[in-house]
Amino acid sequence: MQKHPVKVYPSKALLPREEQLAWKIAGVAADRVPVQKDVAEMIINRIIDNASVAIAAVNRRPVVSARAMALGHPRKGGATVFGVPAAKRFSPEWAAWANGTAVRELDMHDTFLAADYSHPGDNIPPILAVAQTMERSGRDLLRALATGYEIQIDLVRAICLHEHKVDHIAHLCPSAAAGIGTLLGLKQETIFQAVQQALHVSVSFRQSRKGEISSWKAYAPAHAGKLAVEAVDRAMRGEGAPSPIYEGEDSVVAWVLSGRTQADSKGRNTVYDPVYYEVPLPAPGEPKRAIMDSYTKEHSAEYQSQALIDLAFRMRERVPDTDDIERVVIHTSHHTHYVIGTGANDPQKMDPKASRETLDHSIMYIFAVALQDGRWHHVDSYAPKRAGRADTVRLWHKIETREDPEWTRRYHSRDPDELAFGARIEIFLKDGATITDEMAVANAHPLGAKPFGREDYIRKFRVLTDGLLSAREANRFLEVAQDLPRLAAGELGELNVALPNGALLEGKPGIF
Repeated sequence: MQKHPVKVYPSKALLPREEQLAWKIAGVAADRVPVQKDVAEMIINRIIDNASVAIAAVNRRPVVSARAMALGHPRKGGATVFGVPAAKRFSPEWAAWANGTAVRELDMHDTFLAADYSHPGDNIPPILAVAQTMERSGRDLLRALATGYEIQIDLVRAICLHEHKVDHIAHLCPSAAAGIGTLLGLKQETIFQAVQQALHVSVSFRQSRKGEISSWKAYAPAHAGKLAVEAVDRAMRGEGAPSPIYEGEDSVVAWVLSGRTQADSKGRNTVYDPVYYEVPLPAPGEPKRAIMDSYTKEHSAEYQSQALIDLAFRMRERVPDTDDIERVVIHTSHHTHYVIGTGANDPQKMDPKASRETLDHSIMYIFAVALQDGRWHHVDSYAPKRAGRADTVRLWHKIETREDPEWTRRYHSRDPDELAFGARIEIFLKDGATITDEMAVANAHPLGAKPFGREDYIRKFRVLTDGLLSAREANRFLEVAQDLPRLAAGELGELNVALPNGALLEGKPGIF
């Protein structure tokens, strides 16, 4: 890997494009390196994973609405939409929108956490939609997805968006554009313009994950995927983009992230300490392996809760009756405390009538239910009746989080053996006894007690799609997905998963 410094330059510097981050990203995308076998196998795992969570969510309201919008844009020879028979095709940007929403709705697919947060599996819907439309092969798709994962994860390693309250899709849209560039074998110049356009149009803010969290949490990455498809289309037609998009005087880094300019009391630009980001990218000819550093979810909830759910299952064996609990303190990382813990100061995270999207970002609720039930279910654990249970509400409101510097350090560690997303939990009982335990990574994590392998992804698919798909359709999809490298040009439509006739709900009417 090579580290590339990124900082703001004045316009008069005329920064050569060869020194711009977007050009270097485009160079990685244009580099036709082979996909290594273990990377290809992991990409197949994540395609299965995405289909699992998408079908499980296929009739939830946000997904129904997104699908209805896509159905308003049919296109002969286009892309497929989850749940709809593969013979029906739609414009790729709208298929990316519908499928991206379905994948993201349950918050249960893969994750990578470092300087920022990400769900790199969000790259799959837009790249696959274009691959189907442009009749690419399974090997083309593998190369493209290796790029999408690589670019998003490398950006997430280096550039923190959340400290500036910017949503993580600002890394996703450029990575999806780069992946599409790889898919189509575009020249570096074209990918360069597409990546810049993608970043320019995808900067949005973290209010989508704050307060009353709405369905936009699922729509946001789908929107980024749609924008990426459109950005590449424009670039292929010869259109340019704002440049340099990362390093320019009025760029994203300058005014949205930790750049160098701000206005003084007279409205003039002044200079303060410039910030250098160092973005790691593969050297020319170096394999794209970033997907191997990411991990999926066993439980349908924010990733920082994965280890805590597993820990709750273990600790409940030592708590005969949760009514005996006086209080619970979760000692954890900065992110867990301030985003899904009591440090967020969101009253909605303690509200039994909160939306599912809010509850899956409340570690207090999640730990209470996991401790009481000893199981986690993507529907039952969030049901309004379950959230409103009196004993759960009592326990839930006894739980607080505290930032622990050591857990924060481990959260940001560059050493994979130290990297952790867990916590130490103290349960104080009314009789004065204290139960303490800790867990660094979830069981399903590559360093966890039961790392996910192919059989676990298949099991997850069967559990989440049970009762929704016919056995024949489920078996057909799993067979095709695992045979991905051998799919010929024009056969990627077989990666779609269709529900039985009449099983899809229809959305409310809109404009499309």
